[in-house]
Amino acid sequence: MTYVIAQPCVDVKDKACIDVCPVDCIYEGERTLYIHPDECVDCGACEPECPTEAIFYEDDVPENWSEFTKVNAEFFEDLGSPGGAAALGKIGKDHAFIVALPPQGDGN
Repeated sequence: MTYVIAQPCVDVKDKACIDVCPVDCIYEGERTLYIHPDECVDCGACEPECPTEAIFYEDDVPENWSEFTKVNAEFFEDLGSPGGAAALGKIGKDHAFIVALPPQGDGN
């Protein structure tokens, strides 16, 4: 099991969750953040820090955002397990599902 970042993060990327993650498993894409399912240790530190309430334990992702569990996992298929987001920096892509979403929030 792992934590999942859902739609409220798209086009927001507050990044408060990154600062509290003890294992550096939250990666930045172009429009949203992603939690690496194999690197996450299920500590839950990120969830209360998210101001948009976009982070959920995998079993608790609301049904209307259930696709984000798959999106978070598939984002890492070609990246593998880099072993830490800080060294990798911003990744210049997003999952196709995220790319297809219309601008969110104020449209940043």
